[in-house]
Amino acid sequence: MGMGGLMQGGCYRSSMPAQSSRDRIFEALRDLPPDATVDDAIERLVFLAKIDAGLKELDAGKGIPHDEVKRRFRL
Repeated sequence: MGMGGLMQGGCYRSSMPAQSSRDRIFEALRDLPPDATVDDAIERLVFLAKIDAGLKELDAGKGIPHDEVKRRFRL
């Protein structure tokens, strides 16, 4: 599913052409196995929505540096 990208200046930049939300939804549903349930479809779409929200936060500079995450989890 075209999720590849790279960090440039702290922002996520997709290496794939922008897709409309509608196209991404259809692609995500097409990728489900034939025996998928409605719950499987909803779970997939919620997962993708959470990824999008996280990427928007990163683009807005709201990310947490890796060292800070390690400190918080005492790793």
